[in-house]
Amino acid sequence: MKTTTTRSVQTIVFVLIAVGLIALALGGYLTPLSRIVLNPILAAQTWISQRYQAVQELVNAPQDTARLQQENSQLRTENSQLQSQIIELRQQLAETSVLSALVDFARANPENRYQAAAVIARDPSPFLNYVIINRGSDDGLRRGMPVVTQQGLIGRVDAVTAGASRVMLITDPASSVNVILEPSRAEAVLSGQITGDLSLEMIPQDANVEPGDLVLTSGLGGGYPQNILIGQITSVRSREQDIFKSASIQTLVDFNQITIVLVITNFRPIDITPLLPGEAGP
Repeated sequence: MKTTTTRSVQTIVFVLIAVGLIALALGGYLTPLSRIVLNPILAAQTWISQRYQAVQELVNAPQDTARLQQENSQLRTENSQLQSQIIELRQQLAETSVLSALVDFARANPENRYQAAAVIARDPSPFLNYVIINRGSDDGLRRGMPVVTQQGLIGRVDAVTAGASRVMLITDPASSVNVILEPSRAEAVLSGQITGDLSLEMIPQDANVEPGDLVLTSGLGGGYPQNILIGQITSVRSREQDIFKSASIQTLVDFNQITIVLVITNFRPIDITPLLPGEAGP
């Protein structure tokens, strides 16, 4: 009986203590005590957590490095592929622009028939100015046919095989083109130079020729059709004691950047050499 009474008293005391602690806690009286007790525990927990994370990062570092290296390699590969695609698209855009300009040129000159060709090689000699195109006799090309771009005349077919042709550019030292100057209508001869430049010779001394005048093919001599644009005069050289003037010209064509050309296939050059005085045979 005595033991039962003691337990009941202890229970009542514990309940009272618990109720009192709850009341003190709700009243904020235990906050300083809780800080004193909990702060060391929280500090210890934080230290353990930091050390655990450090160990975990140390263990996972090789895997993360390998993953980052793999991702970096993949990104470099994708970047290279994108760069290649960009270059290819730029080339296609450039070719499309050139083809569009050539189509416009052909439409503006419907009197001629054209065969488009791509430049596949250039003569490596510094003294000759030739390009090789990927069209030949199987495509209807013949020696002497004029070759143009959308900017104007570049030369004529000099040699032909079944699948390719060699084009002598007007900048070649062996090239000579009879031209007419606008607006004066003066006639002259356009010659290529060993430097790759162009020179106008045999301009009549009394011709009113000025920088900016246009240079076009005259059709004389039978080597080229009439009125194909070549360029503009940049300077005129004249001395009173000379019979003829000379001039320098600037073409619209960048001969180092030619990629696609048009061959005028319905023009056949005429060889008038045997008819010239002193050239006739026996």
